[in-house]
Amino acid sequence: MSLPIPNFIRQFEGPLTRELVRDPGGFGLGQVPRIAKPDATTDMVCGYCSTGCSLKLHLKEGRPVNLSPTPDYPVNLGMACPKGWEALAPLSAPNRATHPLMRIDGALTRVGWDAAMGRFRSKLRAIQNAHGGDALAFLSTGQICTEEMAFLGTLARCGMGIAHGDGNTRQCMATAVAAYKGSFGFDAPPYTYADFEESDCIVLVGSNLCIAHPILWQRVLRNRRGPEIVVIDPRRTETAAAATQHLAIAPKSDLVLLYGLARLLIENGAVERDFVDAHTSGFAAFEAFVDDFPAGRVARETGVPEAALRRLADTVRDRDRVSFWWTMGVNQSHQATRTAQAIINLALMTGNIGRPGTGANSITGQCNAMGSRLFSNTASLLGGRDFIDAAHRAEVAATTGIPEDRIPAQNCLAYDQILDGVESGRIRGLWVVATNTAHSWSGGGRLGRALEKLDLLVVQDMYADTATARFADIVLPAAGWGEKDGTFINSERRIGLVKKVARAPGEALSDFNIFKLVAHHFGVADLFAGWIDPEAVFAMLAELSQGRPCDFSGIAGYRDLEAGRGIQWPLSEPDEDVAPERRLFEDGRFFHADGRARFVFDAPRPPAEVPCGRYPFVLLTGRGSSSQWHTGTRTQTSAVLRRLHPDAIYVELSPADAAELGLETGDRARLASRRGEIEVAVRVTSAVKRGEVFVPMHFEEVNALTLGEVDPHSRQPSYKHCAVGLAPVRGPQ
Repeated sequence: MSLPIPNFIRQFEGPLTRELVRDPGGFGLGQVPRIAKPDATTDMVCGYCSTGCSLKLHLKEGRPVNLSPTPDYPVNLGMACPKGWEALAPLSAPNRATHPLMRIDGALTRVGWDAAMGRFRSKLRAIQNAHGGDALAFLSTGQICTEEMAFLGTLARCGMGIAHGDGNTRQCMATAVAAYKGSFGFDAPPYTYADFEESDCIVLVGSNLCIAHPILWQRVLRNRRGPEIVVIDPRRTETAAAATQHLAIAPKSDLVLLYGLARLLIENGAVERDFVDAHTSGFAAFEAFVDDFPAGRVARETGVPEAALRRLADTVRDRDRVSFWWTMGVNQSHQATRTAQAIINLALMTGNIGRPGTGANSITGQCNAMGSRLFSNTASLLGGRDFIDAAHRAEVAATTGIPEDRIPAQNCLAYDQILDGVESGRIRGLWVVATNTAHSWSGGGRLGRALEKLDLLVVQDMYADTATARFADIVLPAAGWGEKDGTFINSERRIGLVKKVARAPGEALSDFNIFKLVAHHFGVADLFAGWIDPEAVFAMLAELSQGRPCDFSGIAGYRDLEAGRGIQWPLSEPDEDVAPERRLFEDGRFFHADGRARFVFDAPRPPAEVPCGRYPFVLLTGRGSSSQWHTGTRTQTSAVLRRLHPDAIYVELSPADAAELGLETGDRARLASRRGEIEVAVRVTSAVKRGEVFVPMHFEEVNALTLGEVDPHSRQPSYKHCAVGLAPVRGPQ
């Protein structure tokens, strides 16, 4: 029997006006909070990348009309990238999802919330009754607020009995999580952005910082210490072109290079023996292991001249403050976790951690990937705990009020395993929240065919026309950044505020309030009686963090975050004078039980595909421009951003390869892998070496080519390497 829709939502089933209305039911449909005057400004954290810039929203008659970067915020210091300047554009996009949709006679058709929730409940319960909770999964995101992530993960796994869940942070940050846990004992990025300005040697591995994180590149440019800037990357990216040293390695040879660098540092006396002896374990075994990576071997396998290797080793030895940074070029690899830990090993052995301008520093991708890592209740229990630990389950039960026997005692499937389950028929129902899986997942077009097999696909998004929504049985319209309250946690562990400054269009609801509605319709609202609003959940999460490495129980609430201009964890006690930028491990204590960091290493492995006669090139992927973001769902809504990047997919190749193939810039070519083929425009550039080609990741076509291989420790996909062939397209176009 269909449960009646609550009174607090029923009034919105019919056509809505665009006026701001009162909201007695607390569902966030009404007035803009925390803004005293209709014509005013308010600061909030940007909703694009993990940098976590603060933007000043300018309001007229209570509505946002413009924005500018916040001058004194410790992240961006009055700067903004093109995406930040255009952050309001997605809210007024004409393709916003404004009403619930349900597939009727093959077409997505507008329905009311009651009908959509009724179908959601009945279809999910039918799958559950026939196949059990093991046949159900959800996929979350690093794009929604921390409080919403915690609500979703707890509701789905503890309330609804959905056995499996993961987030799209699996595609960007799972490697960093696994690496930090293994090396430090907890997922703990140690740095603060001030370290970009305090380093005298900045080593960037697989990071095109000035395109992917332009505000962080500006922090590098503010450095007055005359730093060496070292880029390790196959391409001569924009960042590599500005570097003082560019090591153009063969694709996916970075692990060999890093082990070889460690050996050279040992040879030239760069090891900080006192630090290693007092604060680490496993160095003797690591020292013996890297003896197998002499400079000659490394030069042969990486393509980097031995002189360049020795110059880098000398630079690291001679500079007092060396910081090592990495992002997706490392994380998205078949041996990603060990590569990240090889970077950590270099920082540990040289004592470059816990001091200004140092660190082994992972730069995150999405605006709230750190919130997802700690509180999504998917890969780990709330607060970075373990589902399989009975004491951890008891702690979560005591704080949340969720009965302990409703908290799963086992881990769930990872993202790739969930999608493999969809393909095999093990997973029959899937709930996708604020992510565009059909576009972003690797491994060719098989995912689209797999989604069609599902008995139920629910897509919850700002837009109803994404590649994933095309397969949906139900579409739930969600509010976006600027239309709801909550927090994001950025790369340097800073918790920042997101505010509701605009009303979502039509009947769209915040994700938080959609979860409240789901809890009501699934008959588990009583379990979440204390989950009143985002700030109440924030207080709960702060309590859950107490005693954990990520402790932020000293933050009393949103007002503290506002007054502190964002606050980095940890903060276990209230502190009005807390430093605006803080780093971890200043005392040399790490999070393993013995207080020591660990050297972790393994022998390098070859990638799954290598170039061959039919597929003679290595395909590299990455960001195309600072005006594009991931699958383009939001950035494509801005006319300004669309003018700042190409509107069609292209391939970059070297002049030598272009001449051999008879291709010139502007020609059309067919790019093919073992999984599919696409047509691309040609760009001839010396930024790419012979035998390699580059395609930006933002276009939907690219993942028809990429490989489905994952790192065995993080289960993160290897987007950055597969074998492809390239041939001219002749004739009329």
